[in-house]
Amino acid sequence: MNLFVETFGCQMNAADSEEMAGALIRKGAKITSERSKADVLILNTCTVRDHAEQKALSYLGRLKDWKKHDHERVLIVAGCAAERMKPALKSRFPYVDLVVGAKSIDEFPGIVEKFFVSRKNGFAPGAVPEKHYDWFRESERAFEGSESRREGEPLVLGREGETAFVTVMRGCNYSCSYCIVPSVRGREKYRDPGPILSEVRRKAAAGASKVMLLGQTVNSYWHRGDGGMTDFSDLLERTAALPEVEEIKFMSPHPHYMSPKLISTLSSVKKISPEIHLPVQSGSDRVLKMMKRNYSREEYAGTAQALKAGVRGLKLSTDFIVGFPGETEEDFQATLSLVEQVRFSMAFCFKYSPRSGTESSCFSDDVARKVKEERLSRLLAAVEKAKS
Repeated sequence: MNLFVETFGCQMNAADSEEMAGALIRKGAKITSERSKADVLILNTCTVRDHAEQKALSYLGRLKDWKKHDHERVLIVAGCAAERMKPALKSRFPYVDLVVGAKSIDEFPGIVEKFFVSRKNGFAPGAVPEKHYDWFRESERAFEGSESRREGEPLVLGREGETAFVTVMRGCNYSCSYCIVPSVRGREKYRDPGPILSEVRRKAAAGASKVMLLGQTVNSYWHRGDGGMTDFSDLLERTAALPEVEEIKFMSPHPHYMSPKLISTLSSVKKISPEIHLPVQSGSDRVLKMMKRNYSREEYAGTAQALKAGVRGLKLSTDFIVGFPGETEEDFQATLSLVEQVRFSMAFCFKYSPRSGTESSCFSDDVARKVKEERLSRLLAAVEKAKS
């Protein structure tokens, strides 16, 4: 039984792919790097921007021939685009066997078990021949989450070189007017710190000496258990206490949760990387309010200053959106002045484009494309100049 996984999107999607693959691996599946040899294919999709979604859908369209070559193959489409398009996905791509949206990643083991059992027993169209799925029948072990992978099992996905991705929370309680993520990921859910630390140890033992803790707003993490309250600062300290871990990174924090306690932890715990990505999106208070970012320019600049004062060797990066509906030249000048004030080490800069399903998609997209392109060029130049 061969499994092929294709992942679009961020590091968190890579971690989700590993979790889904792990559920099948524990039932006896073997990872293959050759799509043509796969009996089961998981396509994990992204929808944060329309371009990312279209890339995934284009790839899905090309899988028609893969499925046609052997109708006994199983095609699973998962992730954020799957969540957003769930009602229409199978009608548009009838050769898709199973759709698992981003809100259901935690439930993937049970979902896929039910699917395979029903197909084996003929409860769904096209019962699966036993020649392909003896692996499923022979394994009596119950499906479990990725944190239960046995010691010594190889890492499959969710990793960049020596850095392993570990999800600590999913979802987002914010409602930024331009962002589709809350609607496809759902409200925030936080993992128990025990399984998180166990996963870190296991991945370190498998060769990942560095770890990246992941969440949509990762520094909003908290968990209340028998041992009391654990917030993100506490989780960082407990992770750093593991001797197997050499370096800790995290993505993506929200400025609102960059508390004095967290900044103190970032300053004092040597294992935490000084490379910190803190999205700001705009330097204009008026635009930030329309974006529903829940902080002001002054608050963000103060946080940046505190990080620079406390974190030795800080490399602070950020995100910007130019041409948001209603953005004036004065608003854009405020963004340029923030760049000069903070002096980011790097910035990911994007032209605004309406995203269906978001609040801002109902706004008048009144900044001309030529103006957006010109502002993007000026912003990129300003970031480079401020770095020198």
